[in-house]
Amino acid sequence: MAAALLLPHNEHDVYIGYIGPGAGFAFLGSLFSLVVSVGLGLLSFLVFPFRMLRRALRRRHGFAHAQVKKAIFLGLDGLDPGLTERYLAEGKLPNLAKLREMGDFKRLRTTFPSLSPVAWSTFATGVNPGRHNIFDFLNRNLKTYVPELSSAKVGQPTRTLKFGGYSIPLSIPAVEMKRKSIPFWKLLGKDGIGCTIIRVPITFPPEKFNGRVLSAMCTPDLRGTQGSFSYYSTLVESATYEGGSRYPLKRVGNVLEGSVEGPENSLKPGSGALQVPFTIELNGTGGKLKIQNSTHKLKLNDFTPWVSLSFHAAPGINVKGITRFLLKDASPEVNMYMAPVQIDPESPALPISHPSFYASYLAKLIGTYSTLGMAEDTWALNEGVIDEDDFLRQAYDIMAEREKMFDNALAKTRNGVVACVFDTSDRVQHMFFRYLDGRNSDSRYAKTIEDLYQRMDGLVGKALTHTDENTALFVLSDHGFCSFRRGINLNSWLFQNGYLGLKDGATESGPYFENVDWSRTKAYTFGLGGLYLNLKGREAEGIVNKADAKDLELELISRLNGLPDPQGGISIREAYAARGVFNGPYLIEAPDLIIGYNEGYRTSWDAAVGKVSLEIFEDNCKAWSGDHCVDPGLVPGVLFTNRKIVAEDPGIEDMAPTALELFGVAPPAWMEGRSVFRSKEAG
Repeated sequence: MAAALLLPHNEHDVYIGYIGPGAGFAFLGSLFSLVVSVGLGLLSFLVFPFRMLRRALRRRHGFAHAQVKKAIFLGLDGLDPGLTERYLAEGKLPNLAKLREMGDFKRLRTTFPSLSPVAWSTFATGVNPGRHNIFDFLNRNLKTYVPELSSAKVGQPTRTLKFGGYSIPLSIPAVEMKRKSIPFWKLLGKDGIGCTIIRVPITFPPEKFNGRVLSAMCTPDLRGTQGSFSYYSTLVESATYEGGSRYPLKRVGNVLEGSVEGPENSLKPGSGALQVPFTIELNGTGGKLKIQNSTHKLKLNDFTPWVSLSFHAAPGINVKGITRFLLKDASPEVNMYMAPVQIDPESPALPISHPSFYASYLAKLIGTYSTLGMAEDTWALNEGVIDEDDFLRQAYDIMAEREKMFDNALAKTRNGVVACVFDTSDRVQHMFFRYLDGRNSDSRYAKTIEDLYQRMDGLVGKALTHTDENTALFVLSDHGFCSFRRGINLNSWLFQNGYLGLKDGATESGPYFENVDWSRTKAYTFGLGGLYLNLKGREAEGIVNKADAKDLELELISRLNGLPDPQGGISIREAYAARGVFNGPYLIEAPDLIIGYNEGYRTSWDAAVGKVSLEIFEDNCKAWSGDHCVDPGLVPGVLFTNRKIVAEDPGIEDMAPTALELFGVAPPAWMEGRSVFRSKEAG
């Protein structure tokens, strides 16, 4: 999973989702949400008897050839096979050991590149990225070179009405899923086999199908970013962090005053962001937070429960959000962290579930919960706004919410599929690997990752209680993990080796290729795994002829393979030509080269946002100290199941056809994977 970062750019403030700009998420009027919800509710009530009859008939047909009645897919994002095998040998993962004894365990081949949006998209569809169109967290705009979120796009209303200073939308903004191909749960749904899909990455916006889905990775916050925290302080005025902003707290007598910044008011262009004021009354090491019509107790280093907010956009139209506060310092200065303001699951401003009421159903059942795609605030920890204990509390609170959803789905599903992904395992390893790889082995956090794996093992135990002879249980991860000690800026390497040009004799550039001279640039990089040629006829200012592209690729591969680090070691294990690892109709969107970094290395933070820096290599000094954006051969995932695995080299593309065949549904011809319970000889 990549780093979530928000980086202000020019006067328009381009927000970065993960390591690139968000999709410019539009603000969906709550008035429309209300009207649509009421209409759909009435329609659902009228057609309910007919739907139930149709569903019963389809289910009888759908299960006619099934080998199982139920399949459970428990995704533990980033669970590493090496660490898993170590803790199994030490007897610390009893439930995974039991599952292995019941069936099997093998390493699971990941995707090129080994990134969560890519791998989970392949899990869902059974095809390589060239066929599902997700190659990274980002894609580039071929006209502007500006990175864009790869998985989703929200457009503006096509029709508006100007009235009294307001711009009233007469149509709902289109919310587009950019992942292509068809997930296996949609194919199963067509055969009447119900599926509950909870927080599987790249499900925003939710697709309609015969089942239930709650969106996950790349679901934005209420401001349209991939997660923007706020930090309030009496010490300074405003400032900007990577991943968030700092706002002033004003002293008025014994009270502190501040304001929560919400989304831009698109109903009233030019009026700026919507605001919700609040006050803090301090009392020793705590106090009271008063915001709108509610009061919340503040206790030093203790998160508040979820706080509901209502941003007033126009008469009768309010946008609902949720957040949590954390008082960090009460004296002499006051500092308070606020989590990104997220979409309220009970009144979502953008679609986050299918059916639309599923998100609010879960909120009524388990209480308000996080909806942000990457809710664990890695950048707040990177920036020192919160500490390790705060981050772990936040991460495990989010895990507890997810566990309640998983419990409910398991309890309610007698037949069909339950798929739920827990990403706590990914986030904690990203931020605490420095305590595992020898850099801080004497720290009190040295056992944090071991404890994490034992918590994940507890989830496996829970799934096992819902497993019988008619149930197939899979526990899998999309990739493994390794240390991230050194960053490589390939833009700087390209510049110093004559493949990238800068304007006006500059030796550095700003983000998003600011000051890059495209007329002298043959190749460039951004994101986490790829390198692009500046191809004539494809990029707006491309200079590389198609006839010369293959030779340039081979030249770059030859020079990058085995790239030495001046401090010792090999930084790049292998560079791969896209045409050698991808196939399908979406190759135009793919990087031309996939860079397989060696263990300990990764693209630098500057290179990820399209910057050219003075140095090619730099130490990674951030809390984000573990990663998997390396050569895929170094970071396979895991696959445990209660049945014997026949496939010798299972890959994550095999999970979709496995799910289909278990229920007697023939995988479509375009699926590239094959059931893990079949040998290659069996076809």
